[in-house]
Amino acid sequence: MARIIANSAMDAGLAPVILVVPGSSSAVQDALGPNFVYAEQHEQLGTGHALLQAEDAARRFDNLVVAVGDAPLIRPETLRTLTTAHARAETPVTILTSKPSNPDGLARVLRDSDGGVKAIVEQSQADAEVLNITEINTGLHCYQSAWLWDNLPTLAPSATGEIFLTDLIELAISQGHRVETFTLDDGDEGMGVNTRVDLSLAESILRDRIRKYWMLEGVGMPDPSSVYIDYGSELGMDTVVHPNTHVKGATTIGERCEIGPNSIVVDSSIGDGSRVVASMVEGATLESDVSVGPMSHIRHGTHLESGVRVGNFGEIKNSRVGRGTKSGHFSYIGDADLGSNVNIGAGSITCNYDGESKLRTVIGDDVFIGCDTMMVAPLKIGDRSYTGAGSVVNKDVPPDSGAVGAPARIRSKRTDAR
Repeated sequence: MARIIANSAMDAGLAPVILVVPGSSSAVQDALGPNFVYAEQHEQLGTGHALLQAEDAARRFDNLVVAVGDAPLIRPETLRTLTTAHARAETPVTILTSKPSNPDGLARVLRDSDGGVKAIVEQSQADAEVLNITEINTGLHCYQSAWLWDNLPTLAPSATGEIFLTDLIELAISQGHRVETFTLDDGDEGMGVNTRVDLSLAESILRDRIRKYWMLEGVGMPDPSSVYIDYGSELGMDTVVHPNTHVKGATTIGERCEIGPNSIVVDSSIGDGSRVVASMVEGATLESDVSVGPMSHIRHGTHLESGVRVGNFGEIKNSRVGRGTKSGHFSYIGDADLGSNVNIGAGSITCNYDGESKLRTVIGDDVFIGCDTMMVAPLKIGDRSYTGAGSVVNKDVPPDSGAVGAPARIRSKRTDAR
């Protein structure tokens, strides 16, 4: 969630983005990456205390946007509108409010008879009358920095020992300032995530937004509700994503592709005109016009050049496969470099592990690998060579040669012709 909110802030043109994280947060920082400024909160003493930890990094700016880390549905355009409203109002604080379908667990906005903001009350401190209020504080505020840093240290801890950032609202009013508000049209945009139920609902809303965005960009989805596309993925025009398909992580899919049904693509690049059917592709690169599946697994470090065909029940790992190469059925290619126009027969395997190390197989151009060939690495098979069905090849095969038998005997093509 923190990454989504931070990315929305960056998309809105807000920078730098300062993330307040727990004191033991190396794992969090590793996950979020180096594009943000980090401030550590060693004691969990409330939102006001958390913001104080960012003072050194944020004090030099005239205005500051503060967002909680559990409201992942805030859009970049909402942040732009809020910051514009704050700049025009020339007030110490502007807050974003909403009226979600279920305000349970969220702080309520109290208004006076003229409609002005009077206070924000946390649910834990609200009485029955306040709990009937449907307008909530989204946790997203804009502040004039000079006013904020002068007044934030003056807040008293609550009965629980926490310093609530929302107490600044009542303080500003007591000083005679007007608190500006901007209320979301979509009540669910400002929803907070406090439970697994909330998380599931937020994910559902966010995924629906993502699907609608890509369909408007020209991506086809026959059954959108069964398609899962992550926030950071990119899809090209006229690509079709079929049912029960997941596009995850930093995946890029080109134009005119068919992905699915029943496929998973993770952190991969897929070129124009490619097809992945009922298969898994993870950490791999597929160039244009590549076909994978059904029931195949393209694993990390694999690069399939244009026109490669991987049929049913194939697995390729940490390998580069040249243009036009075909592996139709039941094969395993691991730690290998294959040239162009290679034919991998059904049941063929690169035996890449000797019990201690992963070893590499190199196959040249225009090679024919017969069915059930075992290629024992380290191994080189030269251009235009072949292996016989059922061969166990444990010695290098020169170009224009054959390898037949178990263990394989090397023959020149000229001898075979005689």
